Amino acid sequence: MIIFGVDPGFAITGYGVIEYRNNRFRVLDYGVIETEAKTELPQRLCIINDRLHELLERHKPDAMSVEELFFNTNIKTAIAVGHGRGVALLTAAKAGIPVYEYTPLQVKQAVVGYGRAKKEQVQYMVKVLLGLDSIPKPDDAADALAVAICHAHRSGMQTQLRIRQDGL
Repeated sequence: MIIFGVDPGFAITGYGVIEYRNNRFRVLDYGVIETEAKTELPQRLCIINDRLHELLERHKPDAMSVEELFFNTNIKTAIAVGHGRGVALLTAAKAGIPVYEYTPLQVKQAVVGYGRAKKEQVQYMVKVLLGLDSIPKPDDAADALAVAICHAHRSGMQTQLRIRQDGL
């Protein structure tokens, strides 16, 4: 299964693409989509859409996993991140790619085993689980890979549950 993880934003959108087969991970790609502050919001969202579309076409993922919006005290930031999330969801839907959403707590639980883990712990485990030489940079790319790992673990558990329920 190829999973496209997204850490949404409108200034910086992180992405990470992994292959998950037989309980093994392989990194296919990761990075960020950046938009310049001086660019008008609609154009910034178009840039994110265009770049995500290119990446989805290149990697042809089976699923997209996106971090759910975590309400923080800065409403302006939350709304801005929501714009980026919306673009990611729309781009995946238009490409016919199923989208799975995970809370920050679920991502930390899946990657570290502890839902209140610190950012540094998550980044370290991303490096370890994916067999990388160093922690992916920038942080947004590492976060996107973590969301992809979360989906790999969650989808694996769902498959196991279905098999047990079917009596196989």
